[in-house]
Amino acid sequence: MAGTNGHDPQKIKVGYIGLGNAGYPLASTLSRAGYHLVVLDADPTRAQRFAQEHANATAAGEHDRNAFSDVKILVTMLPNGEIVREVLLGPDGGLAKHLKDGTIIIDTSSSSPFHTRETARLLSKVNASLTLIDSPITQAYQHALGKGDATLMVGCSNPEALEVAMPVLKTMGMYVFNMGELGAGHAMKTLNNYTSAASILGLCDALIAGQQFGLEPEKMLDVMNVGTGVNFSTKESFRTDGLTRRFQSGYQLSLLLKDMKIAKSVIEAAGVQSDLSSLIVEKLAVADEVAGPGADHTQVIHAWEKANGVQLKQSKQPDS
Repeated sequence: MAGTNGHDPQKIKVGYIGLGNAGYPLASTLSRAGYHLVVLDADPTRAQRFAQEHANATAAGEHDRNAFSDVKILVTMLPNGEIVREVLLGPDGGLAKHLKDGTIIIDTSSSSPFHTRETARLLSKVNASLTLIDSPITQAYQHALGKGDATLMVGCSNPEALEVAMPVLKTMGMYVFNMGELGAGHAMKTLNNYTSAASILGLCDALIAGQQFGLEPEKMLDVMNVGTGVNFSTKESFRTDGLTRRFQSGYQLSLLLKDMKIAKSVIEAAGVQSDLSSLIVEKLAVADEVAGPGADHTQVIHAWEKANGVQLKQSKQPDS
């Protein structure tokens, strides 16, 4: 059904690249809203499964760049900005030269704002009519993405393109914040994650110290969640996956480390006098090595346990 602005999802084709833990549920919100999707993933079976589960979606062939030639909006959800640039402008046949004039590219990945601005400059050399929008995501609770409850932080230097893209953005997220010019969305995302990562390091210290003192780690989270210590990790990830030792939050420790390196570059470029960003990167690098390849970010606690020669008491999986 068309909205009051004449925007009819059923008449708009959206390309979607990247169907991982975040991309799959986000793409699903667009399909449920009526958009016809052309999807692609590094794992072809994911794209095929998505197309089987969503009648208004088709899976692009692994090397079929022409499948995106008539999309009005292209959404990317990839591990980092380097891969986004490789997909759009890679030497093996970047996607940008196959897009029609006026296509709007929405990058929802966690990328460097500086890298994103450079990607936009390179895109303009291929086709000056293409518009790049950065719109990374965050969430107030786990599994919010599939319910359309994500928070999107948007950077765009083309107001007209942003107006066209807004219905798609508002379909993927309950909260859509226009943060400013291109790159502002990625800057906001990395600083949001920086604040969260600082709380994770503090929480690891507190849980180890508390248990050594004789406190119950699970009860410590209960207190924090109704006190000033409350944060996403106490309410969600460490509650459901850290203390339970399930370690399946869906967000890898290596990605958190990558995001913190971006945050460090943003903070240093701003001239902020602080040692905290370096400390966070240092601690997470050690934790990533201790936890090993593919580790969930809640496995960061392994580094604290190893350093202190203790293991936190395991809690039961919460009912909700």
